[in-house]
Amino acid sequence: MLFGTLYMMSDVPVVHECFMLEALREARLALHSAEVPVGAVVVVDEVIVGRGHNQRQTLRDPTAHAEVLALRQASQYLGQWQLTTATLYVTLEPCIMCLGAAVLSRIGCLVFGCKDPKAGACGSQFDILGMKRLNHTFPVIGGVCQDEASSLLRGFFQALRRRGGRVVEGG
Repeated sequence: MLFGTLYMMSDVPVVHECFMLEALREARLALHSAEVPVGAVVVVDEVIVGRGHNQRQTLRDPTAHAEVLALRQASQYLGQWQLTTATLYVTLEPCIMCLGAAVLSRIGCLVFGCKDPKAGACGSQFDILGMKRLNHTFPVIGGVCQDEASSLLRGFFQALRRRGGRVVEGG
């Protein structure tokens, strides 16, 4: 959110859609590894400098969310932790942990696909950036490639329910 405004897809340039398609590609990698299909890319000057997809099961790491992994890779690639000129693209509205990582890395902008009504920290469940105590905030653009992102997640969880809640490799 930028001063309480969440921008939606009708206001979004085509470049955001192009990079969100890359984040969706990452989400599909997560799906093929039986992970919740969330993907992220970090972009600086229209170049992808970090990629990530959920790997909590694979790495046995509760912090291995797509956003955290993409931010780590971007920081390593750029040789610094401050990502002030970066835009983080993620297929699902970030949770509190991931939004916290984005704030702490000082990103310049966040673009997400679909809302997360259960854990979203950009207004769906929590409004972290609306807190006046934060020393860094950034604009948030939601709804980019929302249908594709939502469809991936919906399909994953429908298949999971059909299997009785068991994660099986290959989504």
